[in-house]
Amino acid sequence: MQLVIGNKNYSSWSLRPWVLMRQAGIPFEEVMIRFDSLAADSKFQQALARHTPAGKVPVLIEDDGFVVWDTLAIAEYLAEKFPQASLWPADPKARARARSVCAEMHAGFGALRSHCPLNIEARLPDVGARLLQEQPGLRADLRRIVELWSELLGAHGGPLLFGRFTIADAYFAPVCSRLRTYGLPVPPIAAAYIDAVFALPGMQAWVAEALAEQEFLDFEEPYRQSRTDAADAP
Repeated sequence: MQLVIGNKNYSSWSLRPWVLMRQAGIPFEEVMIRFDSLAADSKFQQALARHTPAGKVPVLIEDDGFVVWDTLAIAEYLAEKFPQASLWPADPKARARARSVCAEMHAGFGALRSHCPLNIEARLPDVGARLLQEQPGLRADLRRIVELWSELLGAHGGPLLFGRFTIADAYFAPVCSRLRTYGLPVPPIAAAYIDAVFALPGMQAWVAEALAEQEFLDFEEPYRQSRTDAADAP
C-alpha cells in the first residue's frame, strides 16, 4: 500500500493520513511528489496525474492499484480495512461525534486555512497577533476550535480528544501545528492538547522529516522572504 503526499513542511492534508497510519502502525510506502508550482502544468501536477485525476494529495493506492483520494475517504477506508486498529471510538455516540468533528474540520475553518497556512518550521507569532486583530473570521475559527476541544477533552478526560488516539486527532494535527506556528493564544486545556499531539511518535516523525526538508517555496510563504525571516528554532 502506498500513500502519495506532498512536502511535509507545507502539506496539511498529507499530514493527516500519514500521521494516522504511522501512529496506528499501519504499514505503507511513502511516495512524495514535491511541490514546484501551483500551476496546472507544473511537474507536481504532471506527476500526480499518474495516480489520480483529482489533482490533490494525499492519495492512497492499494497493491492491486485501487485508488482512494480525499483524506476523509482514506480515513474511513483504513478504519474498515484495519478494524483491529480501532481508528474510531468504540462507543457509537462517541464515534458519531468523532465523525462530526472530522467533517466540520474537513469542510470548515476557512479563515484559519487561508490566513495561517501550514508551515512546520516557521515561528510567526507577530504575524499571528496581527492576523487576530485584522481577521474576524480567524477569531471566530479560533473560538470554535477551543470550544470544540474543551468539550471533548472534558467529556473524555484527555489527553487526546476521545481519550486515546483516533482519526479525530490526526485530523486536528495540522490545526495544532498552525496554532503553534502563529502563536495563536489558547487556554491551558487546549495548550495541553497541542502538546499531547506533538508528543505522538507519528507526529514527531512527521515534524522531524519536515524540518529536514529545508526547502523554501515562495508560493507557500505569504509572510517570509526566506527560511530565516521571522523564524526561530522550533
